[in-house]
Amino acid sequence: MNFAAQFLYSRVLKNRSPRERFREDEDYDPFWQSYAEQPFSKKDDNKIKKQDVPGLCDLHRCKDGLMRNGLIAQKPPSINPERLKDFGEEDYLNGDVKTWEMKIVSRNEELLTDTLSHIPQSSSTTILSSCNKLIRFEDISAAAFKIQCGVQKTPCMYSRLSKQYGMDIYLKKEYLQYTGSVKERGVLYLLTTLPQDQQRKGVIVASDSNFSMAVAYHASELRIPVFVIMSTSTSPVRVKMCREYGAMVISYGTTAKDSQIHARRLAQENGYLYLEEEDSAVYLSGLGTVGLEVYEQVPKLDAVIFPAGGHCGLLAGSAATLKYLNPHISVIGVESESFPVLQHSLKAGHPAEDQACNNHHFYGDVSGVCFGSNSLQLTGKLVDKVVAVREEDILISMLRLLEYERATVDAEGAIGLAALVAGKLPELKGKRVAVVICSGNLELHLLQQCIARALTLDNTVCRFSLVISDCPGDMSKLLEILAREEARVLDIKQERTFVTSELFTVEVICTVETRDKIHTAQLRNALLERYPTTTWTQR
Repeated sequence: MNFAAQFLYSRVLKNRSPRERFREDEDYDPFWQSYAEQPFSKKDDNKIKKQDVPGLCDLHRCKDGLMRNGLIAQKPPSINPERLKDFGEEDYLNGDVKTWEMKIVSRNEELLTDTLSHIPQSSSTTILSSCNKLIRFEDISAAAFKIQCGVQKTPCMYSRLSKQYGMDIYLKKEYLQYTGSVKERGVLYLLTTLPQDQQRKGVIVASDSNFSMAVAYHASELRIPVFVIMSTSTSPVRVKMCREYGAMVISYGTTAKDSQIHARRLAQENGYLYLEEEDSAVYLSGLGTVGLEVYEQVPKLDAVIFPAGGHCGLLAGSAATLKYLNPHISVIGVESESFPVLQHSLKAGHPAEDQACNNHHFYGDVSGVCFGSNSLQLTGKLVDKVVAVREEDILISMLRLLEYERATVDAEGAIGLAALVAGKLPELKGKRVAVVICSGNLELHLLQQCIARALTLDNTVCRFSLVISDCPGDMSKLLEILAREEARVLDIKQERTFVTSELFTVEVICTVETRDKIHTAQLRNALLERYPTTTWTQR
């Protein structure tokens, strides 16, 4: 079956009813089965005997009824970690731990051969050495077929921000996934390709990232025992959510490194599979299904913008899809100026490990260490441009999404739009652009700080101070000016004791809300005309 027939076949299957898809799950086209159930080999290249991996729809069928998108009427029973022993020990594991790594063993075909011949290589981009784990379009198509019953097909909608920035903007809302992150796609495909004996033994992860939350949820839904090791400094909200997803959460150590060492020891002692986010062909194929959906949902695309940073698997996997389907679509990655991990890695020709942000929950995975050469190689060959944005631009982007789209996202979700907010991509004016909003897991206390800071950066909340005489009526005159200029008073304070000006005067410190920068300038001129000593607090 050629690629066109393959793509058409997947669309036909998608349009069938859920009952028909479940009925035909056992006898679907062998073409798909040949790619979705490839044998894997361990790190020492000793091939594992091919397992009969059940389809995702079979794994999601339970006695309580049919499951769609990972949801059932009755919550699965909690996991009893009978094999878990001595997880509170203080001794650390010495020596290497053998972990199960995956490698696609398939026909000897070049990665996206036809596509790469049409892609101009940037002179500033370092092309990495070849690697035998690169994905193909067939791998991504197989992943899309496999996970279609377990993840949401999120909307890619036209945004009202289009008029403001002079282009047709479509937002791919991946933050609407059940755990609020696009990582579910790669995680679900990764879990369904595990051998049955490993599914029975269980998996273990050690972090509080979106990856761990996705593993906790989908492993529980697939009846795979799952254990999450988190440090004692982890937010209680994250711990609570992982437990509600069905995972056994263990608090251990004061740092993430302590938790990882402990998780590796438990994996070795109990036969669990230790999982950490990396760039295997299986995981990248699952993430690459985003590009497949964007291409289907938005016709005549000119460009697609993705978050980049250290964990650039979404960018790399989706670029493989988009460049295969249409080499003329520009694929752009966006990362933070404070931590340009991807740009440093591309220039060095290998993953850079000294640019990561330490324990900054605002940036999340955007500032993480670059985790593999496969993603770098795909990015270097297929991604047209990588730009960096300031923290202020990310905050303004979060504010715009909340104002115009009612979307509450974190820095990783807003960083793609931040490139348009900052004017980093002027070549996209008048074009049709899709922006992937990939994550919405921002803690409430941090969200409050981000929005307050963004309002001041956007000049819609401002503060000024002035000195007036401490006489009846002077305060009312100030309030009359604010009312006439239609400024909303948020806070007002009077200081009499520590005033350095003449006697019987009072310093007034006022915080007001305005409509926009123009309205703020009008208010400032009106106040300076009446009170020449007015001082505005700088951001």
